[in-house]
Amino acid sequence: MRVSTIASSHLFFLIGGAQAFANPFHRRDFSVGRANVSTLRPATGSVGMSTLEVTDDATSLESLTKTKETVVLANDSEFIKSDPDKRQYRAITLPNQLTVLLASDPNTDVEAASVHVRAGHFDDPANRAGLAHFHEHMLFLGTGKYPKENDYEEFLGKNGGMSNAYTDMEDTNYYFNVSPGEEKVAGTSSALAGALDRFAQFFISPLFDQSMLERELRAVNSEYLNGRTADNWRSFQLLKHGSSADHPFSKFGCGNYNTLTDGGDASLEDEEDSDELNFGGGTSPRENLIEFWTDKYHSGNIRLCVVGRASLDDLQKTVETVFGPVRPPPSNFVANGIVDQVKAGLLKVPKEGESHMRDENDDFVFQTEHSTYSPNIAFGTEQLGLLREVIPLVESRTLKIFSSVPPDDDPVLRGSRPFRVLSHLVGHESPGSLHHLLTEEGWINSLASGTGISTSDFCLANIAITLTPKGMKERDQVLAKTWQWFALIKDAVMNDPHGVIEQYHNELKKMTESSFKFREMGDPTDFCSGAAEQLFDHEPSKILLGSAEVGDYDVEVARAFLERLTPQNSLVVITGPESEFENAEKSDVSACDASWQSEERYGAKYRQMRVSDELSKEWNHPTEIDSRLRLPGLNEFIPEDLSLRCDDPEYQADYDPDFDYRKVNPKLLVDTPKLRMWHKMDRTFRDPDFDYRKVNPKLLVDTPKLRMWHKMDRTFRVPKTSIRLQLTTPEIYRSPRSITLNRIFQKVLSDDLNSYVYDASVAGCNYRVACVPTAYSLSVSGYSEKLPHLLDVVTSRIASLIEEMKEGEEAHPALSGIFNKATENLLRQTKNYIFESPYETGAYNLRMLCESPVWHINDYAGEMEGPDAEADPLTMKECAEVAEQCLFGRSKAVSICIGNIDEKGAQEVSEVISNHFLKKRPLSDDETPRFRSLRMPNKAEALKIFGSPTDSSEMPVVYEAVAHSESEENNSIEVMMQTASSYELGFEGLAIQELLGSLAYNSAFNQLRTKEQLGYIVSAYVKKTTGGGNAFCVLVQSSNTSPPELEERCMRWVEQFRKEMEEMPDERFATEAASVKANLLEKDIKLSEEIGSVWGEILSTVSHSEHFKNPVFDRVEQFADVLTLDDHKDDGVDNGSDARVFKSAAELKKRVLEFYDEYFMSPERRGVSSRVYNRKGKDLFDQNVGKPGVISSYDDARKLKQHLASYPTAPYW
Repeated sequence: MRVSTIASSHLFFLIGGAQAFANPFHRRDFSVGRANVSTLRPATGSVGMSTLEVTDDATSLESLTKTKETVVLANDSEFIKSDPDKRQYRAITLPNQLTVLLASDPNTDVEAASVHVRAGHFDDPANRAGLAHFHEHMLFLGTGKYPKENDYEEFLGKNGGMSNAYTDMEDTNYYFNVSPGEEKVAGTSSALAGALDRFAQFFISPLFDQSMLERELRAVNSEYLNGRTADNWRSFQLLKHGSSADHPFSKFGCGNYNTLTDGGDASLEDEEDSDELNFGGGTSPRENLIEFWTDKYHSGNIRLCVVGRASLDDLQKTVETVFGPVRPPPSNFVANGIVDQVKAGLLKVPKEGESHMRDENDDFVFQTEHSTYSPNIAFGTEQLGLLREVIPLVESRTLKIFSSVPPDDDPVLRGSRPFRVLSHLVGHESPGSLHHLLTEEGWINSLASGTGISTSDFCLANIAITLTPKGMKERDQVLAKTWQWFALIKDAVMNDPHGVIEQYHNELKKMTESSFKFREMGDPTDFCSGAAEQLFDHEPSKILLGSAEVGDYDVEVARAFLERLTPQNSLVVITGPESEFENAEKSDVSACDASWQSEERYGAKYRQMRVSDELSKEWNHPTEIDSRLRLPGLNEFIPEDLSLRCDDPEYQADYDPDFDYRKVNPKLLVDTPKLRMWHKMDRTFRDPDFDYRKVNPKLLVDTPKLRMWHKMDRTFRVPKTSIRLQLTTPEIYRSPRSITLNRIFQKVLSDDLNSYVYDASVAGCNYRVACVPTAYSLSVSGYSEKLPHLLDVVTSRIASLIEEMKEGEEAHPALSGIFNKATENLLRQTKNYIFESPYETGAYNLRMLCESPVWHINDYAGEMEGPDAEADPLTMKECAEVAEQCLFGRSKAVSICIGNIDEKGAQEVSEVISNHFLKKRPLSDDETPRFRSLRMPNKAEALKIFGSPTDSSEMPVVYEAVAHSESEENNSIEVMMQTASSYELGFEGLAIQELLGSLAYNSAFNQLRTKEQLGYIVSAYVKKTTGGGNAFCVLVQSSNTSPPELEERCMRWVEQFRKEMEEMPDERFATEAASVKANLLEKDIKLSEEIGSVWGEILSTVSHSEHFKNPVFDRVEQFADVLTLDDHKDDGVDNGSDARVFKSAAELKKRVLEFYDEYFMSPERRGVSSRVYNRKGKDLFDQNVGKPGVISSYDDARKLKQHLASYPTAPYW
């Protein structure tokens, strides 16, 4: 995976590997019709900079384009769209047979494109594991038309954009976005046209520059090493390791230096005076890269999606121009997607009323199952029917059952989709469910089900259970109950063909239809990435509908699918601490007779044995089913009223379009000693062309106890509402004990509420109660009709739960079990934090040093285990009392109701909040909790504090730590250079800081990651600390360089970047400023985004005094206005803030350089270097302990903090 982006106020980079593990599994690669494959050879010229010439036995592109025109596959009117979707669509096939989806959105602030390739690491050659992933990396490093290795990223950065890519099992996806700007090329924005031109060259003339191979090989190797200490990567590779070696699922997808060079050793350096690379004793993969590109990267095997402001005609012309030269497919090539496979007659879609296909044994036939790589099967009888035990690096306990099932997009399954009902029932959390029973016993923390692995010829259906320590001991029972639950579901399917299962199906179908009907337009980049892939598997007119298309229930298909869910066809994987597998001979569920082994690539420790016939028979046909298990009832939370309040007659009647309703004053609606409330029906903004996002929420309730804002949605027009509430109190963070108890209560509440509101969450109504250091936050959101009931259920249960907990363990033993489980989970999560990646540890140490007040992670752990915890244990009663004080005691409350809710409804919500939470007098300003950001010392101040100069670093302070994990191979460095508080910087300083972050990211990435190959994770970004502090950070995580050397390289880059900026033309600063401004001014495209924007502004006022209590809803616009140059403004436009506007690009550049010199190049520079050593570097760490300016523990940090002043906390606006 490769990522490039402009920097922002947040750290941005991806840490996954070749595949993002959270969602690593895309699909399919039918190797059909590969005759007459093109060949590729270097053109005349130097090896490193050669372009690629193509010879093809198929019809030449030139003759093809002369005889064919672009074919329209679907016009806009043919697309099935959701109600809020205002884009226009067109699907086309270019003369070279490239299929393209175009989307025109004149109002978008982000233009994007994606190419999806049906080739992934399943296609790696046997002697080059990871080649597809490496190939993805190399495409970014120059093309024939744009040979400069970072030209693509630089162009995107200048135009407010970013790019990324991922390599999967059978797929590779590339995507980018840009800010449109005003300049156009043939109707398309110059930003999109230029980006598409550069992007298209990936698929026309990549260089695969010989001189860049070694660097990028080491980048992939670093990526691999990052994954070796991540349990999710270890588990995924172990699953692959356990599959058939003949099936490509078994391949090592990420690759490393050794596999990509066919035996090379990354530790061997090339000789400095040698003109040739020896690849650590291995061989060059360049010829394999060329062969891979030739075979896979032609128009028949890729799909393109583009979203832009331009019209469909203009977008089509641009795409025809830049992607027209992509090579056509070989003769007789059949694309490897469902759509084209069906057209070619290789797959058959069953017609309504037609009997399903069966084989000679009358067994049900799923056409795609085991077809792509036949006769090889990834998980056959030898790989299934097994019990596997795994030792994780980080303490965790899980039980997973993987069952081999047909691909989820098999033509037979796509109609009735039985796996949806199955997943719905297996993961159900209502009383009577498996989840409820196992939770009640105290055996599990969570249970989820779905498709774990999805490929073109098989899927692994997956049930994943996280166990408690008690559940780990009782894993025999957990497994027995799970198979009993399966048997209960199977019985309903097999013996009641038109009963409750069909009703569940119809419920889910109805919810899916409603969800699609009101689906809002998503982020253009995500849309392009997903749509490009979906073009392989969905007819263009239905591509927006996708998996939301659900047919009627088909009991025959459901039965055939469920027949696969047997112990013999499943793999059971239990993960837990090694000590908890000891004495396992007492368990029926154990692999104790097997020896421990280590997986080759990532080192996962495991053992496995075949499940006995006796146990398999009992699981498959339980002799009895626990009487507490029962299938759930039908869902009462499914909404019926999906009307919009803004369309109610009362908001339409008596409207005079010629009257200015702004002249009408609000009416005093409530006038009591406790509350005065005014009301005004909004009749002002009724213009269909008006952008209602510009209308700020109205302050509906303004009392010392509660401030509530309201806004009825007229923009997105979906029947959904969001209610947010924050109760600010100093009690939560008063001590480590207090916040620990509150976090435990949050977990208990979440566990308890599942049985009350699970149906609501399934039906699209969600809640969240969260505890943060300064407040409790509560939110409910979803379909408006059912939301008031959900709010009442949640708020009422909070109060009654506290009362039950106060009655103690003896009165409520089941609740006591939930409390104990919550405490165990919080302790485990707290202790596992020390196993985070080195760069995350370094960031945590910086926060501990720079913010105040803070409690250290050891303080939390000490409240739950150890001598002090044993002497004064946490109790359920104390937990309830502390939570009660924080939730129902004195607080400061802010709230918002936004969406499909009128003022009367919002007022009713305010009454619910007041009646439940606001019975005590409110906090005063002085009692409001506030955090502060500490000002780090400069060199002179550090000398005074430490008594001697800091010789080991250019930074005044060095904070060092050692990674906790024995297997950690990475070091990290984060150099933090402080600027000033937000108040001191003001709009202008913050704008310059943001601009610097934008300019710096690509430079740091190119120098430290691409050229110097220090590590896979590299970033330069702006950090904002709690309490108003600001800093510029450079971060690197590396497996091959020590932290002191990493720091030195970072500081050299800081100097180099100053020179780079000085040499930049003035116009580059103007372009970058326009890019940052465009990013800031991106409009909200979904109701949830608008909610996040306005709620963030409201929360920003809470910690401030009465003088700053009103949200500045146009703060971002004011911020962006600073970056508007006078010579870029339209004549005659007065933005009202000339004092903060730079008059020219030259002036802007001058101020940026002055800012950089003042804070980052001066002897007065304030900052900290946060170093984390891997275990091999502990000796270096030990040598620095006690040196002046070096902090080696949190005790050292506490001592330093006593010398430090804090920044002002006043807001900058």
